[in-house]
Amino acid sequence: MATNGTSGAGGRAPVKKAKVAQTHTGLVRQARRINRELAEVYPYAHPELDFENPFQLLVATVLSAQTTDLRVNQTTPALFAKYPTPEDMAVADPEALEEILRPTGFFRAKAKSVLALSADLRDKFDGEVPGTLEDLVTLRGVGRKTANVVLGNAFGVPGITVDTHFGRLARRFGWTTSQDPVKVEEDVAGLFPPSDWTMLSHRVVFHGRRICHARKPACGACPIAPLCPAYGEGETDPVKAEKLLKYEKGGAPGQRLKPPPDYPGQPAPPLAAS
Repeated sequence: MATNGTSGAGGRAPVKKAKVAQTHTGLVRQARRINRELAEVYPYAHPELDFENPFQLLVATVLSAQTTDLRVNQTTPALFAKYPTPEDMAVADPEALEEILRPTGFFRAKAKSVLALSADLRDKFDGEVPGTLEDLVTLRGVGRKTANVVLGNAFGVPGITVDTHFGRLARRFGWTTSQDPVKVEEDVAGLFPPSDWTMLSHRVVFHGRRICHARKPACGACPIAPLCPAYGEGETDPVKAEKLLKYEKGGAPGQRLKPPPDYPGQPAPPLAAS
């Protein structure tokens, strides 16, 4: 079970700051223990974007830049109802597409991106999303992060997804010191077998969204605090830290609106407004 330092009288006891691993072997052990602990905390970790096929996941991932997955999930049903295939989206009227994408922010740039990548899929790959990193990154507007999301979750090909949450936590955990996503991916890949990469990405992102926040991490409510070299950067008071928790850890649902049936324990989707 994940260690949380709980005391019977007054909640979580103070947790001493963990020592930073000094050797590569020590770092590997610390990293893999954190992954095991996160697996117990988030047994239902998964991509929080709704999708039914690789094309939908590819587009949704591009749209998720600088917005929430929840906002994307609220937008994509109408998008894919109107443009269900790359061929359909490649010939979409730009203004009509922009209007659908408006709620996701930066909608003009995003409309150009999905138009371009749809045309690339149509013209270079016969309307099919390719299943290799080398091919995916040739699509306009698609980088390694997006490619790894698609590979890991639509094709079952191991990949590390370095978004802002993953990069932040990888540095806090001492797995890397780099700000460069490609170097972060390389450093973390050296600590785990490829079979762990995709689920590791989900667990770390879940933790970053729910507990280990960017501005004020909830250190006093963190179940892996004893393992974290960065313990104390955030709120250590257990009561105050509990108030910082987000999504299901704070009693609220996650971001999926169409949760799949194969994630036991996943919180129910938000109720529709009456």
